[in-house]
Amino acid sequence: MTDTILPYLEDLVASPWLYLVLFALAAIDGFFPIVPSETSVITAGVFAATGVPELALVILAAALGAFAGDQASYWLGRLSGPRLYARAVAGSRRRAALDRAQHSLDTRGAMIILVARYFPGARTAVTLTAGAVNYRWSRFTVFGAGAAVAWGVYCGLVGYVGGHAFEGNPLKGLLLGLGVAAVVTLAAEGTRYVRSRPRRSEAPSSYTSSARA
Repeated sequence: MTDTILPYLEDLVASPWLYLVLFALAAIDGFFPIVPSETSVITAGVFAATGVPELALVILAAALGAFAGDQASYWLGRLSGPRLYARAVAGSRRRAALDRAQHSLDTRGAMIILVARYFPGARTAVTLTAGAVNYRWSRFTVFGAGAAVAWGVYCGLVGYVGGHAFEGNPLKGLLLGLGVAAVVTLAAEGTRYVRSRPRRSEAPSSYTSSARA
């Protein structure tokens, strides 16, 4: 099976269109999180360990695509924001949720945008919400650019390290890279869950606020 799949993967990563594909997948993933952008970048990173494709270009394409996708998601939220606020009556749960989201971004915007980038559903929710609550675009752009670069470097290097670990078997390197990414994601989710546990014993209103933050 490996002998059958490997030639197709090698042909794909050797194509000059690879960088455009990585850009497009990362961009679409910004507002349609089902797209496997992270897996694609890690795969390209694995084969970059053999010299083709270029790791720097893989990271650049991924980062630019992620940045473009986040910008698109932000402006989709920005366009829908007035309608959301028009439907959110003062004192209602919906209005309270919007106010909490705005406060969280105003106070911890950099951290929220950076951390959310590593969780497909979360990054879409955060970027859409940032636009909907009219979070300052200049700040979103700066934080989003940093998050996109960090994500591109992370995915590319995870694959690259896996590729070097199994130079003679890129598929094993890919499995290693995907395994490392999965462990990091699970560790982050576990940390977030553990940190939120003490707050669950507080009053319901406090829990709701912390969960939405």
